[in-house]
Amino acid sequence: MSLTSALETLANYRAHNTRASRSVVEQGSIVLKSNGARKLGDDAWPFLEQLCLAAIDIGRLDVADECLKQLSDKFPASPRVDVLTGIRMEASESPATVLQFYDDLLEADSANAAIWKRRISLKRRTGKIEKAVEELCEYLDTFYNDIEAWLELADMYSACNQYTQALQALSHVLLLAPQNPFHTLRFAETAFTANDIPLALKMSLIVVDMTETDVTGPHETAAAGVSIRAWWGVKLCTRKLLDKPHPSASGTLIPKNLGLIDELATERMMTTYSVTDKQTAQGRDTVLGWMSDTAAR
Repeated sequence: MSLTSALETLANYRAHNTRASRSVVEQGSIVLKSNGARKLGDDAWPFLEQLCLAAIDIGRLDVADECLKQLSDKFPASPRVDVLTGIRMEASESPATVLQFYDDLLEADSANAAIWKRRISLKRRTGKIEKAVEELCEYLDTFYNDIEAWLELADMYSACNQYTQALQALSHVLLLAPQNPFHTLRFAETAFTANDIPLALKMSLIVVDMTETDVTGPHETAAAGVSIRAWWGVKLCTRKLLDKPHPSASGTLIPKNLGLIDELATERMMTTYSVTDKQTAQGRDTVLGWMSDTAAR
């Protein structure tokens, strides 16, 4: 592959945030060997960062070290390069050594959010969940608007079966990103796992309302994307609530028209799995059979 072609491919990966580590290293090595980075001007530094991360990803630490050397020479004492250095150390050094490196950096600059998050991530990966949760809560006291950090906190709580705390973390996500149906769906599914079925039903219906604004009838079009999962959530919740009322830890009321909601969910899912699209074809007979059984009840 020519140098020009390699540069174009790498630039396209960066523009689309594509993680294709092996391809990045293969083509980035061509650029490094031909000193092509010099022709990139200011774009050389994003390229070196891209190549460094990809090289670490597939274990080409020699390539990563070369990238880090060039970046360190150009940007000494750069917080961004410090993060890359820490990631590189995580690939070969002991957790204690890397944590000490992060501690020293945070002692010099306690507002370095990227280093803080790397330290939390490392503590979680080494089994120090309690300390990771404690430190992440402290981090969020300072950087409240970090949605990814709230999602990570919710995930850690869920991994420890602490679903009430996970819902509390996700409630902050909904405050920060109220129009994102994926976050709302995650809240609904976490509520279902926590056995707060009325709350899970309410949030699943909110996702449906967010994603199916153009649908005027249950048979008009098939559900797609996140709305399929939302309708599954609605159906599972209504089926549970019709079989046996579940108390809500959050005080969420059960809708009075629960039977109609169940019928609507059945109609939407039957419509979705009756289409000939290959993606929904798998398991269609099982789904339609289950839906028919529940509709007949």
